[in-house]
Amino acid sequence: MRIVAVADTHLYHTQLVVPQGDVFVHAGDLCRFGDLDELAEAAAWIRSLPHQYKIVVAGNHDWAFVHQPREARALLGKGVVYLEDSGVCIDRITVWGSPWQPAFHDWAFNLPRGKALAEKWAAIPEGIDVLITHSPPFGIGDRSWSEERHGCADLMARVRQVKPRLHIFGHIHEDGGVFRQEGVTCFANVTTWECARRPTVLDIAGEVVMEIDVPKARR
Repeated sequence: MRIVAVADTHLYHTQLVVPQGDVFVHAGDLCRFGDLDELAEAAAWIRSLPHQYKIVVAGNHDWAFVHQPREARALLGKGVVYLEDSGVCIDRITVWGSPWQPAFHDWAFNLPRGKALAEKWAAIPEGIDVLITHSPPFGIGDRSWSEERHGCADLMARVRQVKPRLHIFGHIHEDGGVFRQEGVTCFANVTTWECARRPTVLDIAGEVVMEIDVPKARR
């Protein structure tokens, strides 16, 4: 299975060249301010892509999924799977998606660090192959220009328990790339940084996750 993944497009998607693949993943921040009109524009672009399967997880700019969740999900349209603390199985590959992140400038899907976030991550089931979150885990792909880490320690703890083959996320624009520090899990910050970076392409073949033309981080 070839996964083509992006995050943080913020309506700059017309500047992207999206490679072919089996599954297109958007790991959040389709929008700038997050109203239904913006979401409709982003959703039309996603529907226009040729990938057989399309998965979306919301990000902190995607307010429509908070304020008007039914309308927002409907706008994505037939053939686009929206995951919010939920999962899907595609060709025997199990995928779980969640939009939450540590409190960040009072945007959407923010929760305080500690118990509230840990409860959300506890819902991530054992045995999944691919985890998609908007937030990075603490210590991987989560470093800003100031060198501050913005990832979630409770998310990292859950990833170490669940051991998905692949963890896809975005949110932190400055630290995009693919990382393998945790052995079993391949981590991918697939941010496009408002489309200054290309989509990230990953192949899942058996137990192996392989990078295909992965863009380098702008650091």
